Amino acid sequence: MLRLLSLLQTHRHWPGPELAARLEVSPRTLRRDVERLRELGYAVEATRGVDGGYQLQPGGALPPLLLEDEEAVAIAIGLRQATTGSAAGLAETSVQALTKVIALMPPRLRRRMEAVRTQTESPGPWSGAPVLDAGTLTTLAQACRDEEPVGLTYTPAARGDRTSEPSQRRVEPHRLVTLGRRWYLVAYDRDRQDWRSFRVDRISEVRTTGQRFRRRELPAPDAVAFVEAGIRGMPHRYAVRVRVAALAADVAAAVGQWGRAVPLEGQSASCVLEMGVDDLAWPVTVLAQVGADFVVESPPELRDAVARTARVFARAAPPSRPAAGHVEDDDVPLSRIETME
Repeated sequence: MLRLLSLLQTHRHWPGPELAARLEVSPRTLRRDVERLRELGYAVEATRGVDGGYQLQPGGALPPLLLEDEEAVAIAIGLRQATTGSAAGLAETSVQALTKVIALMPPRLRRRMEAVRTQTESPGPWSGAPVLDAGTLTTLAQACRDEEPVGLTYTPAARGDRTSEPSQRRVEPHRLVTLGRRWYLVAYDRDRQDWRSFRVDRISEVRTTGQRFRRRELPAPDAVAFVEAGIRGMPHRYAVRVRVAALAADVAAAVGQWGRAVPLEGQSASCVLEMGVDDLAWPVTVLAQVGADFVVESPPELRDAVARTARVFARAAPPSRPAAGHVEDDDVPLSRIETME
């Protein structure tokens, strides 16, 4: 019965033969266990016919939920933080738990939950992070879980002189991905007949269809790899290339998915950092975190940004006067940051 309940919570509708096969029981045993769940307060709806099966419906009271341990922790810590990313490692689990709660919650409890949300003050999301609509997020999570195609309105980012106009999209949701401060939806775009990743904060007016689709094979090892490849392939204002006197692994750890570190041939302790960015503050931050000597190859604007940052830090922490005749190993002239070979 616990396995049956767990399966009913993972899909909106289960065909009877498929559900019996997953549980390795006869249709008669399945019907008996469904009836036991009803006696415990779970509203399990049965439909007859060729497309007959079972579906878990919201009930008049909230019965016990079958949650994994991680989901139970997420209920306590992550639900209110699901769209802020402040609970590291719990974001996706929080959405999964929130999806289960909303799917079973009767209207009166939903109103109480909304009252708690509106009457509670808390710090906002990370500085610079987009604010997400919780309803949009949970609707997309349910569509991914239930393999349900949806319609949505998407507003891409404006670039250069090009204005940003909303467009109507019909997609097959695959997975939600969190990277840094942003959420992405990986989905198959039916109109463009190709895979796409969508910024969730730019999605609005999600429209469910009540249909099902057969999941397609993602052209990447996983959804995270797909989004990362898309970010690297996007056009950016600056193409950053910096030679760094540090191990490629250390530089890669500092830049994360926003760039790559390529080892230099014959120089095991040196690499080339490559990034595509619209704001030069990010590569400056990465280089400061690595803390190794480097040479900016491109763009010229990055050399100016590094020099400006160095001057600000030098004024904030002037070096102590060394003893006469003493030379500090790290006393490097400021201009060397730009010209070092």
